[in-house]
Amino acid sequence: MGKFQGLRPHIGHLGALTAWGGYTAGWAVLLRRRGRPLPASPDPWDVLLTAAATFRLSRLIGKATVTRPLRAPFTEVDGAGGPSELNETPLDKPGRRTVGELISCPFCLSVWIVTTFTGAKGLWPRATRTVTGGLTALAVADALQFAHAALVEQTEE
Repeated sequence: MGKFQGLRPHIGHLGALTAWGGYTAGWAVLLRRRGRPLPASPDPWDVLLTAAATFRLSRLIGKATVTRPLRAPFTEVDGAGGPSELNETPLDKPGRRTVGELISCPFCLSVWIVTTFTGAKGLWPRATRTVTGGLTALAVADALQFAHAALVEQTEE
């Protein structure tokens, strides 16, 4: 067993990749069964909405203090991150490390979220645009909050 010790993290990652492949294939099968063709090319506006919404939702799930209960079974808190965010480390327990890595990493979550938005847009375009539009508005509002805080800080100097 000793020579396979170094493979453990890779096995977890392989499992995550396999799960994502199955998830993506599931969306493709569902779209095909519903007779929904994929567009020849994505609409640029939808790409921007999806990108901003994916960014915001991945940070909300992976870093926000309010969503800590979702991550608690898989991570431990290292300390404060950005405003209203936490930095966390995955628990080093079987079956929890890979999930902890995925659920506390906005970059890792983005792959799953964009897959979800892409599949959902094929089935429910209006509802998906509403959700991505709302999350995009939230991302812009967050940027405005940071800009406001920076201006206030500058005027107080």
